[in-house]
Amino acid sequence: MVGEGCLVIDRLWSGEEAWAAEQAEVRFALGPPGLRVQIEAPFHGDPGPAGPPGRLNGLWNYEVVELFLANEEGHYLELEFGPHGHYLALRFAGARQLVRDDLPVVYRAEIAGRSWRGWAETPLAALPLGSRLANAYAIHGQGEARRYLAAHPLAGSRPDFHQPHRFQPW
Repeated sequence: MVGEGCLVIDRLWSGEEAWAAEQAEVRFALGPPGLRVQIEAPFHGDPGPAGPPGRLNGLWNYEVVELFLANEEGHYLELEFGPHGHYLALRFAGARQLVRDDLPVVYRAEIAGRSWRGWAETPLAALPLGSRLANAYAIHGQGEARRYLAAHPLAGSRPDFHQPHRFQPW
């Protein structure tokens, strides 16, 4: 499995165009020794998690950029990255059917003024075999001002990122 992809998160989850100042980009490459991810995103200044950088369950409750990679059978990997150095990696056998939450990830992030960058790597074995579909998301803001963005729009009456059948080929 070798390849590269780039997803621009430039829409709200429902398909409307996002503000230019909140758009993010996720680049990823598959190949030995693993999956490499690079994030470039605006820093919105949301409060960060209280704990030290590293793995954090519930990271989706903070400012975050997420990458989902799936195969045709709907098995997928969810990777979440925050500007403060937190990450989460989850593997699913179908929509919300969690099978692993202990995947190894090496991650670092840096905030520079009004933007942040993140770099991550995880072994290829973390991905479902034949992963050729993807979507990426960004979440920021608090309370009523919370914003949910997507590279590819989603269906439904509320943001639901666990729709692998809506992921697109990369």
